[in-house]
Amino acid sequence: MKKRLVLALGGNALQKNGEVSAEAQKKVANEIGEIVASLASKYEIVVAHGNGPQVGNILIHEESAASEKAPAMPLETAVAMSQGQIGYWLTQAINNAFTKKDQNKRAVTIVSQVVVDRDDPAFKNPTKPIGQFYSEKEAKALQKVTNWVIKEDAGRGYRRVVASPLPIDIVEKRAIVDLVSKGIIVIAAGGGGIPVYRTKVLRKLKGIDAVIDKDYAAEKLAELVKADIFVSLTAVPNAYINFGTPEQQALFKLTIQEANEYKKMGFFKPGSMLPKIEATIKFAKKGGIGIITDSEHLEEALKGNAGTIIKK
Repeated sequence: MKKRLVLALGGNALQKNGEVSAEAQKKVANEIGEIVASLASKYEIVVAHGNGPQVGNILIHEESAASEKAPAMPLETAVAMSQGQIGYWLTQAINNAFTKKDQNKRAVTIVSQVVVDRDDPAFKNPTKPIGQFYSEKEAKALQKVTNWVIKEDAGRGYRRVVASPLPIDIVEKRAIVDLVSKGIIVIAAGGGGIPVYRTKVLRKLKGIDAVIDKDYAAEKLAELVKADIFVSLTAVPNAYINFGTPEQQALFKLTIQEANEYKKMGFFKPGSMLPKIEATIKFAKKGGIGIITDSEHLEEALKGNAGTIIKK
């Protein structure tokens, strides 16, 4: 029996050196496709991914070109658009890699809805910046004609901020499990998933403007598909304490207790390494193996010889 692996790609994984063109991102996707295809003989694989830069660009296009005849799409729809965009790149890259290797394997993307709680406290305190920057004058004008919450962002200007609620469930989980059980590589929960909630009376699904953290959504996905290994693939080979200082120290094999201690000591930044640590800890508590590493060290990390590995 192959072990089941959920691989979560970082939000900037497709943008090396800040290149934002489709061709540049496709080139990186091809590299990722080769890596995923090389692991397919040993693992059943589900791929999740971030979408921060891509959905940001979609929102800029939507907002700057909006008119009465062609109004801007809402955020949850923009997330769906980014899932299709990145899913297309990754699916094509993986399938092309299989063609070269002459393997009878395939990849498919599932546009995924992730259920959140409409009463999640995050909706009362939106903190996640999205989209473009505005001047103070533009921000005040926008607030008069929209329901947006707009805040100053680190002295760089004003940006729209939205809630970042925790994921509860993934609507398409059964389809994902069915496909991966048949040996198909599935790309799912892209960008944290399309945020939706269930109405209280009829339990119908409705989209809601929010951004779900990719690592939390990918970890929930790993739980739901009963994965053995959860990997948060990022830009650095390990998690670190005292990162970016002369006292920087890479972390290798950690127990859940050790990882929690480093977390309590404040070594991991919110919006950066903290969600990756929290996601891998949560997965390890369920009995799986959580790994944080980069693409260059992925294969060795899966063998237990690299990366930051958290388990019971």
